[in-house]
Amino acid sequence: MHGTTIVAVKRNGKIAIAGDGQVTLQDTIMKHTARKVRRLYEDKVLVGFAGSVADAQTLCDRFEAKLKESHGNLKRAVIEFAKDWRSDRILRRLEAMLIVGNQEYLLVLSGNSEVIEPDDGVAAIGSGGGYAVAAARALLRNTQLEPREIVEQAMQIAADICVYTNQHITIDEL
Repeated sequence: MHGTTIVAVKRNGKIAIAGDGQVTLQDTIMKHTARKVRRLYEDKVLVGFAGSVADAQTLCDRFEAKLKESHGNLKRAVIEFAKDWRSDRILRRLEAMLIVGNQEYLLVLSGNSEVIEPDDGVAAIGSGGGYAVAAARALLRNTQLEPREIVEQAMQIAADICVYTNQHITIDEL
């Protein structure tokens, strides 16, 4: 997935997700201030998305519908959403990934119907995801910083390295 970086950290019952604001079309930066991190279901769930903008928006909308159907039960919504994503011909073709989380869970969802819960409470997706996750893990292991501070610093490091990631960072936390 090119064109964005999303990183999330869950620590001590808190979760923070950060995303950059850059939208890239081929080799051209089209927008600097996009919001790729949102709150869902009565502000109890955070979601960050990477990939094609239209595809990511479609997936967010569909996921939000599953959250409503499950009355905010994140784990159940994710499993039902993954089933739909795998079996629906249109959804299967969408090129995007999601990170979703609340104070209990942090999960990565991919188009291969994979649902991954990271062991260490750190997840990242997008073109700068590798840089961001490495920075976040180092900060998590070697500092007592809060999740918000960790994702902010990890995003700044990723933006310094990845050409598809900028310094206009949106952060949300629960």
